[in-house]
Amino acid sequence: MRDLLSLPKAHLHVHLESTVRWDTLRAIGDANGVEVPRDGGTFGGFAAFFAQNELVRTCLRRPADFRRIAYEFCEDEAAQGTRYAEVSFTAAAHGERLGDLDMPLTAVREGLAAGREAFGIEVGLLLDHSRRRSVERAWHTLELARRHEGVVAVGLAGDESYPGDPFTEVFAAARDAGLHVVHHAGEGEGPASIRQALGPGRTERLGHGIRVLDDPDLVAEVRERKIPLEVCPSSNVALGFAASLADHPLPRLRDAGLIVTVNTDIPALIGAPLATEYARVRDAFGYDDAALADLARAGVDASFAPASTKTRLHREIETWLAAT
Repeated sequence: MRDLLSLPKAHLHVHLESTVRWDTLRAIGDANGVEVPRDGGTFGGFAAFFAQNELVRTCLRRPADFRRIAYEFCEDEAAQGTRYAEVSFTAAAHGERLGDLDMPLTAVREGLAAGREAFGIEVGLLLDHSRRRSVERAWHTLELARRHEGVVAVGLAGDESYPGDPFTEVFAAARDAGLHVVHHAGEGEGPASIRQALGPGRTERLGHGIRVLDDPDLVAEVRERKIPLEVCPSSNVALGFAASLADHPLPRLRDAGLIVTVNTDIPALIGAPLATEYARVRDAFGYDDAALADLARAGVDASFAPASTKTRLHREIETWLAAT
């Protein structure tokens, strides 16, 4: 078995706010007068997930805070063998909370630029918007994406029981502006959420998408349209959408001929950075190095990276696989 840390990878589904190191969160909290527990504790279920997200939001206040977590994201991803990432960031929510719509995104971009210089990783930004929040904020998200370089996509995240239909005009405008669109769908909710995302939602990938298997006709459509799935096995287990890794539908998704990419979603919360996620997939499903290389290739192909980056990463994956 080859070293999975050295496997060149693209990381397409990961939330910046859920990558913050615990020591960093404590340091930022101390600087901003926010009490952060000395230990991260254990994570499991939505209650802990929402509590952690709220704690991170409360701590992040200054430009230096956002620059730091973006820079450290680059450092940590590079150590995992990630060569290209598309990291989700809820920029408008932070900007509205802090009374300066542009500041958090500007600071994150500065941190990512410094991280690229230091660690050689390319990162694009995906600005997400919670389905539970207002259409007005979604428009603010699109405004930010239009104003700031380095934003490659926008999309919906959050509780899928909230419909995507109120936001269709926003994402039609995003596509007209030349931005990519990627929605979370088919994780907590079933095929209807996927159909909405694919139709009026205009998504180009499915964030999660694992419940596509509930509808054979939808499986055929997703396969024929070559819509990639951003699959996050450990997160699905931690949040209760799969009973265990052994029960996760990832192998069935691949067997159905769907494009499956491997991602972490919330790595700091579940203790599973990207190379660890690949190792868990390998161990749970008995995948060999060739299968893992196929998953890595799928991530590269599904990304919005420049063609030159994709060509380079494919070459590096082949080199990894050919190594003895």
